[in-house]
Parts: sequence; C-alpha cells; structure tokens
Amino acid sequence: QVQLVESGGGLVQAGGSLRLSCAASGLTFPIFMMGWFRQAPGKEREFVAGITRRGSSTYYADSVKGRFTISRDDAENTAFLQMNSLKYEDTAVYFCAAAAVDIRAAPAVNVWGQGTQVTVSS
Repeated sequence: QVQLVESGGGLVQAGGSLRLSCAASGLTFPIFMMGWFRQAPGKEREFVAGITRRGSSTYYADSVKGRFTISRDDAENTAFLQMNSLKYEDTAVYFCAAAAVDIRAAPAVNVWGQGTQVTVSS
C-alpha cells in the first residue's frame, strides 16, 4: 500500500519554528520528487516547496523563500520541511506529495499524504 504519512504539525507562535516530516512506504522513494503543498480554509491548495531526486534541486514558493527549507533522506524514505520565522498567514493544512514528473503542480502529484495542521498564532 502506497502511503505518505505527515507528522510535526501543531500550534506555534508567530516567529517560531516547526519541522514537518513525511514518511513514505510502498513506493520506490528515491525515484520520486517530493514536495509540500498547503491549503488554508477557503483557499485552493498551493505549492510550498519541492525537491528533486537525490536532492539535486529545490524549489520554493516566493512566500516561503528564505524561511522554509525542504530536504530528504532517501535511506529513511522521509522528506522534511523545516519552517522558520513562521507567520500567521502560514496557517494551513500541509500536505506531503510525491511526483514522478513535476512536483510543483498539484495535478501532476501521484501520491498525497493525509495532511497535518499548522496553526500560527499572531
């Protein structure tokens, strides 16, 4: 069974940090690009960060550049999102994603996690 399981979400004050993890199972992790999307209430799901195979390249939404860092550990089949200097507007459900072709577009994602809530208090 192909599965992505997120963890690490929670409640944090503005300016604080959180580290999200995404544990993958049932898929050949190293061949997939990995990424994170988020969806706030009443808004569409948006791309946050992505990392290519072997971590050779990373991509970020303009809104998180310089604050968020995506990484992966192929030996542990896990992807991470380090979020620093969190802002109220970062509040959303964060979804882990795996894609074979393009990690920056939601329609191209092959596997989604169930999501983890991140709430930033102002």
